[in-house]
Amino acid sequence: MNWYLDVIKKYAVFNGRARRQEFWMFELFNIIIAIVLAIIGVALDFSLLSTIYSLAVFLPSLGVTVRRLHDTGRSGWWILIGLVPIVGFIILIVFAATEGEQQQNAHGPNPKLAPAF
Repeated sequence: MNWYLDVIKKYAVFNGRARRQEFWMFELFNIIIAIVLAIIGVALDFSLLSTIYSLAVFLPSLGVTVRRLHDTGRSGWWILIGLVPIVGFIILIVFAATEGEQQQNAHGPNPKLAPAF
């Protein structure tokens, strides 16, 4: 749960790097929460819950994705490849699953080697 909260705390931070674990744990919790809210919305016949949640996590989701791309040595603008139907989404998943650069890159030091606070 800390991975999810750390991303939320960095609400609109688009600089730096994000580890694979940080990205994928945020996405996992994001999907679980979205499913639970969808079920509650259907049970209560009130689908606005899912919409509000999606809007609330839109910027943190963009931020962690851009930081994940930075970790692989790519510009954050690569996120726009997701706009290409089907193929773009697959490429973005491959980029997110790729191991980050081991050394410091233009976006900062390796987050695996950074001290935990």
